[in-house]
Amino acid sequence: MEEILEPKLQEEEVVVDTSLRPKQIADFIGQAQLKENLGIFLQAAKQREETMDHVLFYGPPGLGKTTLATIIASEMGVNIRTTSGPALERVGDVAAILTNLEAGDILFIDEIHRIHKTIEEVLYPAMEECALDIVIGKGPSARTVRLDLPRFTLVGATTRLSLLSAPLRDRFGATFHLDLYTTDDLTAIVARSAAILGMKTPIEAARAVAVRSRGTPRIANRLLKRVRDYAEVVSGGTVTVDGAEEAMSRLAIDALGLDATDRRILSVIIEKFGGGPVGVQTIAAATSEEIDTIELVHEPYLLQLGFLQKTPRGRMATAGAYAHIGVPLPTPALS
Repeated sequence: MEEILEPKLQEEEVVVDTSLRPKQIADFIGQAQLKENLGIFLQAAKQREETMDHVLFYGPPGLGKTTLATIIASEMGVNIRTTSGPALERVGDVAAILTNLEAGDILFIDEIHRIHKTIEEVLYPAMEECALDIVIGKGPSARTVRLDLPRFTLVGATTRLSLLSAPLRDRFGATFHLDLYTTDDLTAIVARSAAILGMKTPIEAARAVAVRSRGTPRIANRLLKRVRDYAEVVSGGTVTVDGAEEAMSRLAIDALGLDATDRRILSVIIEKFGGGPVGVQTIAAATSEEIDTIELVHEPYLLQLGFLQKTPRGRMATAGAYAHIGVPLPTPALS
């Protein structure tokens, strides 16, 4: 079930996910302030016929960082070269990419916080001076050769801004934070995706998917595809509110977007450990889930809903969690 509500892109989703992405800034839904400011920067660069300044996007996975990078390339009428921090293992890897860029091109580095320090040092002169410094030889006879690069735009994306070194972070001309989406914005995204997929989806059905999407467009599109499967097999291809809700029910996803594992985590904290505090290692053992899965997939949304609190002593369930699970709050002991 984690694959349904996992905000990271699954390998088998790449083709469909790419087809649903908007290509122009005007078609991008949500993130209103970011969209307005980025639109101004793009327009200014085009009017001056200059290369777009380096841009950094940060926020939870699945909110549109890669989409915005492709929009920048599309709006500027240039090519985009995509890579990721873990893929850049050697200086030669980044050197090969930089020397093959054309003037104005976009270099998009996903998970940029995971690049090695030696790669960062290569990027510094490339970003500031459009130059690539290559060390030839070793020891006392080593010498540095500087190659000129065409002016390009580096677009970085990260889910962990705090792990990005200050020198690299300071070299970006614009930094944008992506927030979780509102239900209204997600409803519009679901309706747009449904139209692209050739689905006739009433706005009420689109909203039924949106409210369960954990504020994340990627999850919304994934749930929409499962609703489409249900509609084609069970209801002759017609998407209805009842059909969408039934499809979500079969996936064990409730009205707030919690799945069986989310509810099991809350139940364990409440029923086995008196509401907490309890350590994440203990929760993982009690639910038979991996610690990383709990911390990266489930906890962020439970914290967002206010169902969970993180304290120095461990996790605690809130009154809202008790109400959602259907367990009465414990009566305070009389002193």
